[in-house]
Amino acid sequence: MIDKHNREINYLRVSITDRCNLRCIYCMPKEGVSFLGHKDVLSYEEILRVVHAAVRTGIVKVRVTGGEPLVRRGVIDFLAALNGISGLRDITLTTNGILLEEYAGDLVKAGIRRVNVSLDSLVAEKYRAITRGGDLERVRRGIERAHSLDLSPIKINVVAIKGFNDDEVLDFAKLTMDRPYQVRFIEFMPIGDAVLENGFQYLSHDEIVDTINGFSPLEAVTGNRSKTDGPARLFRMKGARGEIGLISAMSHQFCDSCNRLRLTSDGRLRACLLSDEELDLKTPLREGCDDATLQELIQTAILNKPKNSPLNCCETPRKKCIKNMSAIGG
Repeated sequence: MIDKHNREINYLRVSITDRCNLRCIYCMPKEGVSFLGHKDVLSYEEILRVVHAAVRTGIVKVRVTGGEPLVRRGVIDFLAALNGISGLRDITLTTNGILLEEYAGDLVKAGIRRVNVSLDSLVAEKYRAITRGGDLERVRRGIERAHSLDLSPIKINVVAIKGFNDDEVLDFAKLTMDRPYQVRFIEFMPIGDAVLENGFQYLSHDEIVDTINGFSPLEAVTGNRSKTDGPARLFRMKGARGEIGLISAMSHQFCDSCNRLRLTSDGRLRACLLSDEELDLKTPLREGCDDATLQELIQTAILNKPKNSPLNCCETPRKKCIKNMSAIGG
């Protein structure tokens, strides 16, 4: 389906839980969050109904997120059911990697062919600090297990934060030399209460490119791009097996090519990550709406998708999204 700004909307991110086995400091405030009750979260059956309706509006790619999706009971059976929906061409999963070693084989059996792993430091102490207790070695073992099962390409998502992991840019980039990983540097975005609590500053991708170019000149990766691909601009270091991705929501906004919707775990459809405007799908689902009505609601969200996000990098202070990232699904 084409929105009012001539963008084809074909990608749905589905959060199946707001719960997580980590407490990353840019995702959750220090005092924690109040998690949704069991009845407040969409059932797998309800999510599958939404996806079926979304496919009829033109969605062909679904990414399953959380919180941490692997902590929800029954996730493998759900993924297998998702894989059985006719018309879906690409089903992927984003995880923090803590449970990836345990679940990688089951993910493959369920039809998942590639994963994104969130990883913001390669230093055990720093990783433990930013995740409030995470075990870096478990994540490394999970990535290796996924690689051994040919879940490819493995995309490693790095939120680039000035003063925290800017000294690790080259270490992350070098992961692509010997492995066919795609290391993606994501500019930190002002989402939720943790922004005010921690005072984080984003590291611009121009700075990241300068750092990597000082080690090995980056060459743009062209060709083989799908219309369902996300906003990452891809590069490769000379002789590298993998790629470097840059997702520049702050310094080089990409609203004009945004192709996605987001379904939160409590059944709200967001047309823009950085806007708190949401369309309630849970209520009509539980009031017994038919499939045609559900499809019309999704079409309404697409037609009302804003041309630009409310984030304006020129404002001081910058606007921020009120909802915490754990409640949105990324």
